[in-house]
Amino acid sequence: MDDRKARGVNRREFFRRAGGVGVGMALVGAPRPGYVAGSDMLKIGLIGCGGRGSGAVRDVLTAVEIAGVPGQLVAIADVFKDRVDDVKKRLTEMKGQLRDKIKLTDEMCFSGLDCHEKLLKSDVNYVMLASPPGFRPMHFEAAVEAKKSIFAEKPIATDAAGTRRFMAAAKKSEALNLSVVAGTQSRHTLSCVETMKKIHDGKIGDILAARMFDCRGPVFKARERDPKWSDLEWQIRAWYSYIWLSGDQIVEQAIHSIDALNWALGAHPAAAFGSGGRAWKTKENEYMGNIWDNVAVDYEYEIGGRTVHMTAITRHWENCDGAVETVVTGTRGQSTLRDNLGEPLKDEGEPGTVQEHLDLINSITGKGRHYNEAMQVAESSFTAILGRESAYSGWRLTWDGLLQSNLDIVPKPLSFEAKLPPPTIPVPGKYEIPGLAPAGEKKGRGRKRAKG
Repeated sequence: MDDRKARGVNRREFFRRAGGVGVGMALVGAPRPGYVAGSDMLKIGLIGCGGRGSGAVRDVLTAVEIAGVPGQLVAIADVFKDRVDDVKKRLTEMKGQLRDKIKLTDEMCFSGLDCHEKLLKSDVNYVMLASPPGFRPMHFEAAVEAKKSIFAEKPIATDAAGTRRFMAAAKKSEALNLSVVAGTQSRHTLSCVETMKKIHDGKIGDILAARMFDCRGPVFKARERDPKWSDLEWQIRAWYSYIWLSGDQIVEQAIHSIDALNWALGAHPAAAFGSGGRAWKTKENEYMGNIWDNVAVDYEYEIGGRTVHMTAITRHWENCDGAVETVVTGTRGQSTLRDNLGEPLKDEGEPGTVQEHLDLINSITGKGRHYNEAMQVAESSFTAILGRESAYSGWRLTWDGLLQSNLDIVPKPLSFEAKLPPPTIPVPGKYEIPGLAPAGEKKGRGRKRAKG
């Protein structure tokens, strides 16, 4: 083994065991509330039995194995019982050494719109929130009230009201000293962490601008609606296609790259000016709901008395070139997170989806630095919402104006008996944001004028 490879292994082991970047003994502390070192079992509960939730089970149990701490999946919950039953069956039939960490009983499998409340009343001490994002503020708030250690999948809300609710719970989680890690896995991926550290150390100079692309094929196509399903059940089962549930592609998918923009600058934008629409999604026989399939946004960050522009381009189109990357340009050079400032670097550590759970475990047990990423992921999620709303409305929007607005798109009450109105597709110039100037006030050719 050459010296370079030996150094790589040591760096990998340090990152993996200590819990992320910049971790030293000074950051290692006592176990977090609800965990007694050497005696407690990590009792893991999953809320949201979709694809990401079931995938997170394997990730967290792999992290438990690496950390060498006792841990088991003991509870699962979803709005729909058929999904709970399906995930329980697949997990209990899972092959390999992780199978021994699945300890599910019928009594600890919950369903219904209040499934999260049932699970949080149990003795789980590590809860994973993986339901559609429209539910995240409610579920996170309840998990904080229950004083659980939390893994919150991204994004954390789909509107201003949900973001404010999540942020309020985030502040309470900080006051309670809870461990919270978000599903923005780039912040737990070794190559990204090391590259971002060099950017912050000034290797490319002062940041002048940045761009991100999240351009790929469609994520979700229509399937036949069961006539027995209510409006709410149908929308939740087709959650990605509805703005109130997914937030649209820029919020649900592109948040990883948008999070990297905020990470690079250590701030959130002050304003956004966006555009977009529906090209493929006009084919209603294949695509459903009211989300768009392309959005482009110019974000304005106020850094040290100067304005830095970040460009975000997202689309989900068929038969087109794809690109998923983040590029940061400085006075001395340019960097992407994947190329490590021009030096090829393989991801020698664990995958980010595993490392994020390992970091949370080390935070809970006191073996690593303390993590609470709640406010961080809230700001990244709202950055995406800000860009989306600017594109929908055709207005240049400010952060403060939109955050303080009455934008609240989650149906009320959430009931399977309620009749929901047909989803409305946003049309720029006609779309209204409650609490901001109504559409139709702007006349003439239009100017870039911040709302709020």
